[in-house]
Amino acid sequence: MSNTIHRLPDQLRPDLRLVFVGTAASTRSAELGHYYAHPGNRFWRAIHEAGITPRRYQPGEFAELIALGIGFTDLSKTGAGMDHQIAAETIDVPGFRAKIEKYRPRTIAFTSKKAASLFYGRPSAAIALGRQARDANWPEIFVLPSPSGAASGSWTLEPWRELAKWIAAQGG
Repeated sequence: MSNTIHRLPDQLRPDLRLVFVGTAASTRSAELGHYYAHPGNRFWRAIHEAGITPRRYQPGEFAELIALGIGFTDLSKTGAGMDHQIAAETIDVPGFRAKIEKYRPRTIAFTSKKAASLFYGRPSAAIALGRQARDANWPEIFVLPSPSGAASGSWTLEPWRELAKWIAAQGG
């Protein structure tokens, strides 16, 4: 296996109902080319248990979610590893903002407080989980607890359920 880390491809198209946004690919996800691929990651179980997807998908099926109106991207498309291992210079918030302005999803969900803190430019401790204050220039924004096994101390499914209710209420 080569040591080159391959970034995960964006799964974006115009007018998605939901885009999940992480900080960067985990080492495992970068190796496999699948979002949320580590066996200890709760992402795929959480989106099913919360009611966002009709069944439990596997990481290798991530591209199929675009048919459900669900997309994926990360703030760092070139870094990989745990959040504290991601080099600051690989975080591209302006590039992320440009993608959102181009594709205009209805809802954005950051899959960690760290990703949200990088986007908002505020410390993670200042970020609340759940639906964020509305900015008329942006889609609805939710902040979810990290599904990473490394973040199990702060895990709760409730914000994921809140997101699922919001998505359902929007007719999608």
